[in-house]
Amino acid sequence: MQNSKTFLLVVLGILAAFGPFVTDMYLPGLPAMTAYFGTTASMVQLGITTAMLGLAFGQIIVGPLSDKYGRRKPLLLSLGVFFFSTIGCIFSWNVEVFIFFRFLQGMAGAGGIVISRSVATDCYSGKELAKAFAMISAVNGLAPIIAPIVGGVLLKFTNWQGIFFALLVLGILLLLLCAQLKESLPREKRITISAFSSFQAFLPLLVKRKFMSYVWVQALILGVIFAYISSSPFILQQHYELSPLMYSFCFAGNAIALIIGTTWASYFRSMRKGVLLGVGGSFLLSILTALTLWFELPILYFEGALFFTLLFSGLVMPTTTTLALDAERQKAGTASAILGAVGFLIGGIVSPLVGLGNILHATAIVMVACSFIALGLMCRNK
Repeated sequence: MQNSKTFLLVVLGILAAFGPFVTDMYLPGLPAMTAYFGTTASMVQLGITTAMLGLAFGQIIVGPLSDKYGRRKPLLLSLGVFFFSTIGCIFSWNVEVFIFFRFLQGMAGAGGIVISRSVATDCYSGKELAKAFAMISAVNGLAPIIAPIVGGVLLKFTNWQGIFFALLVLGILLLLLCAQLKESLPREKRITISAFSSFQAFLPLLVKRKFMSYVWVQALILGVIFAYISSSPFILQQHYELSPLMYSFCFAGNAIALIIGTTWASYFRSMRKGVLLGVGGSFLLSILTALTLWFELPILYFEGALFFTLLFSGLVMPTTTTLALDAERQKAGTASAILGAVGFLIGGIVSPLVGLGNILHATAIVMVACSFIALGLMCRNK
């Protein structure tokens, strides 16, 4: 007996949100953690970087394994690793240990991301697949809204360790929910080669120009989003002097832009036109956002420009995912792994870059550079 469509979509959306939720919930506590560990902002931001690298590396492992052994077992194993790594984060005695466990947390979150896309590809196709990805992306957008608000509220009553304890409880609840998830990949559709040999499936996909162009476009637009995510606690709390709770509400408002963008994607008959509009709009609005940062304009100018930058960036996510995975549905797990891994690899590179020198100027440069290269790739791939 299969899961109901409603149950499936809700679980897939939560799983897709799991990795970003792990990243975003403790963001209001970054400045406090800098003081707690007696280190620099850039060093604390490495916790974001290593989590993203874990998300990238974990998807490379989980993707082929899910094509070999099915979706359910790797997912439950990932949630078990999350439980262990979160306990490690809570009891970290220095920032280096914390960074290590953040890497493991990222790897655990990778299971939810790659398998949610793979299960959707197993169950849907064509326009229905595009709608499923749009819905998953919209639910995914709830994580950046809820996570920092919860984190900001928790900081009123506890410290940063309390935020990770809440994440631990969330992981346990998600494990119980996923225990009810039925296997979506029948044995006859699984790859028959050995688990080790299954990793060779990456090579043919990596040389497919059309597939990889959509992978890189999505990754670079994610670079715009991650540049904002990793720098936002310091820009909004230190430069604009917002409280952790007010920062959380600003972060939530910006996440609404992503939800609007991802939902907008389902109204396009041509996914490629959606990608072109999203990338072009993201580039133009990134320039405007960069100008508000460079000249240190009031927060309303910055937030207004950023809102529309994220809206157009959100449009790129489901459209590029649909185009990439619809073309490679025979290797959905591996293709999904590449799509996610490259995106979080770019995020892992971007996060420490925005902490170098003047964080306002560095963030401005990174956002414009990522969106400009993405636009160039789309113009080239006609």
